Amino acid sequence: MKLGKFYIETYGCQMNEHDSEQMAAQLEELGYASTSDISSADVVLVNTCTIREKPEHKVYSFLGRLRKLKRRNPHMIIGVGGCVAQQHDSALLDRVPHLDFVIGTHQAGHLGELLETVRLKRTRLARTCFDTGVFSRRLLRARVHRAAAAARAYVTVMEGCDNFCSFCVVPYVRGRERSRPSREILQEVRRLTEAGVVEITLLGQNVNSYGRKDGDISFPQLLKRLGEVEGLARLRFTTSHPRDFSAEVIQAFADIPTLCGHVHLPLQSGSTRILRRMNRGYTRAEYLEKVKSLRQTRPGIAVTSDMIVGFPGETEKDFQETLSLMEKVRFDGLYSFQYSARPGTAASRMADDVPPEEKARRLKILQKLQDQHTLDGNRRMAGEVVEVLVEGPSRNSHREMTGRSRCNRVVNFPGKSELAGKLVSVRIEEGLKHSLRGTLISDISE
Repeated sequence: MKLGKFYIETYGCQMNEHDSEQMAAQLEELGYASTSDISSADVVLVNTCTIREKPEHKVYSFLGRLRKLKRRNPHMIIGVGGCVAQQHDSALLDRVPHLDFVIGTHQAGHLGELLETVRLKRTRLARTCFDTGVFSRRLLRARVHRAAAAARAYVTVMEGCDNFCSFCVVPYVRGRERSRPSREILQEVRRLTEAGVVEITLLGQNVNSYGRKDGDISFPQLLKRLGEVEGLARLRFTTSHPRDFSAEVIQAFADIPTLCGHVHLPLQSGSTRILRRMNRGYTRAEYLEKVKSLRQTRPGIAVTSDMIVGFPGETEKDFQETLSLMEKVRFDGLYSFQYSARPGTAASRMADDVPPEEKARRLKILQKLQDQHTLDGNRRMAGEVVEVLVEGPSRNSHREMTGRSRCNRVVNFPGKSELAGKLVSVRIEEGLKHSLRGTLISDISE
């Protein structure tokens, strides 16, 4: 029975993208059909992020635009999930009168029953309590079908975080660390590869601490077992905390052929003094040593990171230490942000003493430096032949296809749509600011 159409708007990280996939699968199991036209949707779900102030503002702006749609279609059901939902709970229902339900990060597996209660009883609900449940196994078939169409998929291995970095709201909105049993993860990965998925990305707020508390094996052991799954050509994981990035995890990049040569290792600051204020648990020197070990273990590995400018107490000297570390490491890519206080965190009780205009100045300088480093790295790849998993048509030209190399660089090349989902060899002709351009050599999927 078809119940109507649904539209999901997602903000935030890969974990949120995966949560949206999980929730879409539940809605399809209920009988709803996905639509890209929000005006035709009977259910609109906003999956949210509150890690920084800007994405949270985007959520409220988007919800404001939904007011007109709700007036035109009073039967439309609007829900908010994710971290903003978890943080604000039923207060969101008071703030947004046209909102029908709020569902927290640990309750996403119950979306179907919550939605049915709202739909049938025409009531407004908020459900945000923490629990230890995982997504229902009955949804695996639907998730496999959705993932196989793209030849790559996300698999959650753990959730939550116990590190309590002073700026970070994750432990409060995602809860404490909990790991899935390895047998469930292996079963899910095998089902996905049997359906045609060739690339798996393991997800967790602090993925390399998998198994440290309640898992049956360690993260390096999990990587080894997954590396032996037949049909799996590529394995990735994100996100890692440098404090828990062990020598055994580093060694996995040498021992497991399917483990792709890319690691995202958020630094946040190049100043040891600021790292201590952030409660990151490592020093500048320790971070540099981990990067050095990674590059010795896996030559050519791509290293990307996160950086915050304007953290409380950050001086010009601290900022210059960040820039000098960037010069030493020369990251392949960087997500960078101005500090914004998040409610409930330790840093929110510190004096936010770096003026907004100074934060903006520092961010501009940092991003300009990183743009040059990224461009230099991309240009050095000219002439190389790389393996690319084709994702689909390029956004810039219908005559080109786009995909990602094993080191996670975007590669565009002339090609036909039939290549989507396949592994191909591409010779890189040119390195650009944010991508590589190349020429197709061969289809290596067969």
